[in-house]
Amino acid sequence: MAYTDKVMDHFANPRNVGEIPDADGIGEVGNPVCGDIMKMYLKIDNGVITDIKFKTFGCGAAIATSSVSTEMIKGKTIEEALKITNKQVIDQLGGLPPAKIHCSVLAEQAVKSAIADYYRRQGIDPEPIVGEIGDCEACHTHF
Repeated sequence: MAYTDKVMDHFANPRNVGEIPDADGIGEVGNPVCGDIMKMYLKIDNGVITDIKFKTFGCGAAIATSSVSTEMIKGKTIEEALKITNKQVIDQLGGLPPAKIHCSVLAEQAVKSAIADYYRRQGIDPEPIVGEIGDCEACHTHF
């Protein structure tokens, strides 16, 4: 399977790249062994994600999934953002080659990590709200 036009567009013209200096929540996920690392910055106002930026170190698929996930999340409530899955991100891009699905899709974990950071900064235990932030299953096979 080749990359879809949508994947190529998000890779060549990624949306929402960068940092938010006064972010309300920052999450970083990934594995340097795999080579894909995503850092996500959130600005949250009254429970709504008003701004989102990302920095991703990784392959074209990792950059494309990061980019499209920020478009899917921006403007959503925290509750809505927590429901977005890696499968939905892949579907939004029209699919990915099977070999690229493993660790290139970090969006779900990065959002959860950033929202958990947001709650921790407010003195709230994030685990009952966010749940466990799992690792990419494939990362464990590289050791």
